[in-house]
Amino acid sequence: MSEEKKKKEEDAQLIALAGFLHETYSDSIHSILLDDDPSKLHLPLVIEFAKLMDFDPEFAGKLYSCPGEYLPFLDKAAKRVKDAMLEELGDLKDAVRKKKPVRVRIDVSGSPLEFPEASPSIGKVRANHMRKLITLKGTVIRSGGVKMIEYERDYMCRKCQHSFTVRPELEAGNRINLPALCPSKSSRGCGSASFQSVEGTTICRDYQEIKIQENVQLLGVGSIPRSMPVILMDDLVDSIKPGDDVIITGILSAKWSHDIKDVRCNLDPMLLANYVRRTNELKSDIDIPVETEEEFKHFWEEYRLTPLKGRNFILEGICPQIFGLFTVKLAVALTLIGGVQHVDASGTKVRGEPHMLLVGDPGTGKSQFLKFAAKLSNCSVITTGLGSTSAGLTVTAVKDGGEWMLEAGALVLADGGLCCIDEFDSMREHDRTTIHEAMEQQTISIAKAGLVTTLSTRTTVFGATNPKGKYDPDQSLSVNTTLSGPLLSRFDIVLVLLDTQNTAWDKIVSAHILKENFDEKKDKANASDAKWMLPKLRRYINYVKRFKPVLTKEAERVISSYYQLQRKSGTHNAG
Repeated sequence: MSEEKKKKEEDAQLIALAGFLHETYSDSIHSILLDDDPSKLHLPLVIEFAKLMDFDPEFAGKLYSCPGEYLPFLDKAAKRVKDAMLEELGDLKDAVRKKKPVRVRIDVSGSPLEFPEASPSIGKVRANHMRKLITLKGTVIRSGGVKMIEYERDYMCRKCQHSFTVRPELEAGNRINLPALCPSKSSRGCGSASFQSVEGTTICRDYQEIKIQENVQLLGVGSIPRSMPVILMDDLVDSIKPGDDVIITGILSAKWSHDIKDVRCNLDPMLLANYVRRTNELKSDIDIPVETEEEFKHFWEEYRLTPLKGRNFILEGICPQIFGLFTVKLAVALTLIGGVQHVDASGTKVRGEPHMLLVGDPGTGKSQFLKFAAKLSNCSVITTGLGSTSAGLTVTAVKDGGEWMLEAGALVLADGGLCCIDEFDSMREHDRTTIHEAMEQQTISIAKAGLVTTLSTRTTVFGATNPKGKYDPDQSLSVNTTLSGPLLSRFDIVLVLLDTQNTAWDKIVSAHILKENFDEKKDKANASDAKWMLPKLRRYINYVKRFKPVLTKEAERVISSYYQLQRKSGTHNAG
């Protein structure tokens, strides 16, 4: 194909795309042009891939297969529409708006690019995805500083005065490689290898490197969560922080690993981000069909006159392998449902996420409750006190490529969800004190390696610990558990489970365990009489979270009296 014919086809494509953007996204372009915020150096225009596919399926297919080649077409088309609209604005246009470039961002929601082929998990990214437009979901575990990189510079041949543009190779560590010979297309050819940079032609862009990790909830037991570095540029930098759940659309590329003597140099995959969407607000939400909501409403209509009986029926599905312990099951349900955050006129926040601690003898089912609660929560991180340090629970500073970065710990990764800590007594005293702020203020203040910041930890902490020796009911809880008073005061519910020797009770428990195993092998004749299973319980807990209850005067009086009684008793056992 001749150069002239190819140029005509490109111009026709640009005109068609500009018409599509003007017709579909004129309001969006008009609003961002009128935005006079001086801090916004770029104008992001988010377009839906589904609409683009309806307009031109052939171009949409090319955009998926070769995004590096066809994304600039959309940027050029958006620039055309922006310039045309600036002319229409007349006196409102100014030099600042002219200089602000429009960056087209591709939103793949509701399009075929959400299928597994174009939206794989991080651990299933393969070589066939290279140079394609893919979408990855994960949690930000590491965030680097915002840098400025030289994105473009013009050079001129000293011999024939031919000018050409050179861009750095992100795959080679942002290194600029000059051509071996002058790229002049003259008939004779120049052949010179001597170039000089043209002053005033350097274009710099904001640059940030982060790392995302696939969601632990979606992995099987024994699977190691995989991670991938992501490069953010322009308006995307500093838009997310460690602990955020994100959906990132971008171009899969690769970079050379660090050059180490006597070690083979490999290509490590990385994602050049085009569009980033935070899903933190969706972390605690799951899709609840309308039929299921009607089922819940009908359930409470049946138990309208006996609500406590309906509550007890629901609690039968919580950790059914454990007999009895009704109070513990009720506390687990209330902890997962949570409360309502209160913000007063001065901006002071009172957390709505409760914390719960189980203190009990070995064999009382504490770990079973923790694991079941982790399954009920949509976002949960489970760890043990023996295998966790303060950095592993909060945040740690790591050095990568000569730069210090923050890497999120368990409490930050569980932001908006549940963090289960088993063997709480095995943690060192120093490690336990580091989570005081995370539990009460729901933030973590960091000052490490010159990085000073605050991260959000709006998480519910569910802990389990063994008593120090045999539990003595006559002693305070802090003496029995070796946990300090300030840490115990962070827990809203503390329940003590004792393994008392009772022949009648042991007989009932053993019969229950055998009956559970027998029931698993047979089908229940009437499904309506069966206990609620795990998926239904998860949906119900998320359904109840939508409500914002208000305390009545009678409830306030009961809670106030109970609080005063607890203060008089001088113990911290709220169970």
